[in-house]
Amino acid sequence: MNSKTQKLTFYEKTGYAFGDAASNLFWMTFIYFQSKFYTDVFFYTPDAALERTLLQKLAVLLLLTRILDMGFDLFMGVLGDRTKTRWGKFRPYLLWFAVPFGIISVLTFTTPSFSPNGKLIYAYITLCLMMMVYSAINIPYSALMGVISSDSQERTSVSSYRFAFAFAAGLVVQTYTLYLVDYFGRVKPQMGPELLAVAKAHGYQLTMGIYAVAATALFFLTFALTRERVQPFQEKSTLSQDLKDLATNVPWLILFGMGTLTVCAVAIRSGAILYYFQYYVGNEKLAAAFMVAGTLMSLLGTVLIQYVTRFAGRKATYIGLAALGSLFLAVSYWVRPEQVVLMFAFQVLYSAVTGPTSAVLWAMFADSADYSEWRTGRRATGLVFSAAGMSNKLGWAIGGPVTVWMLAQFGYQASVAQTPHALHGILLLFTFIPAVAFLLTGVGLIFYPLNEARMKKMQGELLVRQAKGEAAASA
Repeated sequence: MNSKTQKLTFYEKTGYAFGDAASNLFWMTFIYFQSKFYTDVFFYTPDAALERTLLQKLAVLLLLTRILDMGFDLFMGVLGDRTKTRWGKFRPYLLWFAVPFGIISVLTFTTPSFSPNGKLIYAYITLCLMMMVYSAINIPYSALMGVISSDSQERTSVSSYRFAFAFAAGLVVQTYTLYLVDYFGRVKPQMGPELLAVAKAHGYQLTMGIYAVAATALFFLTFALTRERVQPFQEKSTLSQDLKDLATNVPWLILFGMGTLTVCAVAIRSGAILYYFQYYVGNEKLAAAFMVAGTLMSLLGTVLIQYVTRFAGRKATYIGLAALGSLFLAVSYWVRPEQVVLMFAFQVLYSAVTGPTSAVLWAMFADSADYSEWRTGRRATGLVFSAAGMSNKLGWAIGGPVTVWMLAQFGYQASVAQTPHALHGILLLFTFIPAVAFLLTGVGLIFYPLNEARMKKMQGELLVRQAKGEAAASA
């Protein structure tokens, strides 16, 4: 590692961030709209008993497809570490999988004219393919952050750019998705539930087509604008050694648990927003403005968080953010449907403090890769980040099904007035349940052992090792 090459230009940071913007055109669509798409469009039926059965099967579907895919995450990490091309280890995957990513994303939001069981099979196939292609491009993309610079603070800066662009893409999704679905589906206010489901099915398909074209172009730009710099001098390692190193990497294990809980909390609350506004507040049109307000504050918080971590450190910063986010969510439980201003105020506060947590967490994952190399003499950046990506998948695997399962248990039925019992379930999904998950993330990170002083010492020793290795190799 050449210390002179560790500072990154604005253009490369921006280029790297384009990749997460591409991913989040779909990730945020899944987070905010997938449950509503499946319950009200894909699996719509006027039969209440059949609908509850389908929702229960859907919860199992979401859980299984995401858990089964986690093994593929490890495979992609191992494959990335062992890939050697003139473009590097991880960048080529952005080029190879950008187009398949776009195509399969559209198919996932396509509603075929099948029987309920046929649709279930189609959903299994498309979701499994979507998870695999998502891993094939995003595991190498995440690992790329670990090799474009070895400077810990630069990684925090890059991570801030990354998540700022991710939130910007989320802003696009939140602002325009419902509008585009209604526009392309030619939705009319007088449509009944069955005709509405048909119209929105067409709208979702065309909307995802637009996102697919944009995402493909952004992935190509990330490939073109970034470079891999960190080439550690290390022992050759086997897969079993890499897995053993990972299993004994205490900082990584703690971060994995925190990442799982964080995504779980986000998935549950985000998935509940449309139900909350349509049935609890009684005004679904407010949902887009509500999501946009939150994303703008998350974006602002993510841009500014690198300045906070310079003084407070990443660990203390994350713990404080998680505690405040949990508090704001819990208090939101007592906001009444007509208190719209208060509702938005808590959304702004919650988003400002929880939005930056992902940027902080992923910067710490890069530090855990350094820690593993410092401790063992071997570096497996792809494996560290692929296994870290599993925390996203596991959190999503838990959060998405929890939302659908609780809706079924509380008696939810699409496009009709909800019972008080169902409304209470929606309120819990929106407030207390994600609040508990966020609180647990802050508690867990208390045990994280790496601080800024220790990271600086380790990175200095790694630079010395690299210099000695290069000198020995040239002798």
